[in-house]
Amino acid sequence: MLDESLLDAPEALADADRRGLLRGAAEAGARVRTAARHAADAGINDLKPDGRPRAVLIAGPGAAASCVADLLGALAGATSPVTRLAPTGVAPAAGALRWELPGWAGSVDLLLIATPDGTEPGLSLLAEQAYRRGCTVVAVAPADTPLTETVQGAAHGLFVRMATAPYEQEEADQPLAATAPGVLWALLIPLLALLDRTGLLAAPPEALEKVADRLDRIAERCGPAVATYSNPAKTLAAELADTLPVIWTEGASAGPAGRRFAAALAELAGRPALAAELPEALAAHGALLASRLAAGAEPDDFFRDRVTEAPALHARVVLLRDRPTGGLSAAPAARELALGHDTAISELEPEDGAELENLAELIATTDFAVVYLALTAGT
Repeated sequence: MLDESLLDAPEALADADRRGLLRGAAEAGARVRTAARHAADAGINDLKPDGRPRAVLIAGPGAAASCVADLLGALAGATSPVTRLAPTGVAPAAGALRWELPGWAGSVDLLLIATPDGTEPGLSLLAEQAYRRGCTVVAVAPADTPLTETVQGAAHGLFVRMATAPYEQEEADQPLAATAPGVLWALLIPLLALLDRTGLLAAPPEALEKVADRLDRIAERCGPAVATYSNPAKTLAAELADTLPVIWTEGASAGPAGRRFAAALAELAGRPALAAELPEALAAHGALLASRLAAGAEPDDFFRDRVTEAPALHARVVLLRDRPTGGLSAAPAARELALGHDTAISELEPEDGAELENLAELIATTDFAVVYLALTAGT
């Protein structure tokens, strides 16, 4: 259960933040700038590709690589297919994971490797396989790892050092959470800069700086010193306490943000969540809202022991939108469906801006909400 008294106790939140999650969310803007600088140091801003790759393949462990692939695919659109190579293995351990290139991959394709670890033998083997096929390989990973040596020693390889914070380096024996805020931006930003150079999407240096500025503003608005009543992330965390979040998204880039939100709730806060895109979400989750999970389906038991017994779990819709209200939208139907089943609804919509900035605001706000849920629930 969420301890709401902690939400407005910044010192207590800091004491509970043993994994550096709150620091990672607050420092997202700085992480973007550091990652962009590492990309420039690696020579990405000076690249002059001959043309767009036929396909972009992305490999890496866990939710970090999945989210990066999801975001890049949404931003690139139909210009080139972006495909994540899912690993196989008997356990989610670095030594047990293996990746394979599809049979058609060749010299006109681009392999991106994104990992917060870098010790996975399977990724080094994948890079060597890609070199034999003639693929260009770009890797973002921590420095001084086996993957570093494999990629830097190849003619068609480019390595970018992953941006890390000092406290992460001090706690290197503790694996980074795949959905931690700092991990996402450290892996994503260099690859955005790279795909900008190839023409697959628009992410020039000035656009990345605007993303960092937007993340700084969200940190000011959602930080631990800001009271719950004026803090959208704390408000969302309090609203989601003891609920099943049903995340509905509208807009091409809001979809990946919603799926990342659900993944982070599971990994960082230990909370189940469902995510789907509008308008299909209305059909996919309509029966769920009509079931016993609806807030009005079963009133709270008057005789429940409020100290030892948790309240019944009810759904709460979270609507994430990456475009202003107006025009062709399924949002009115979504509100009508939720409220028609006595299901509460929370809404997040970014300020006006470019697609990358809007996406960053949705991710940053939900990241803060997840962190507050994790810290106040003791997870």
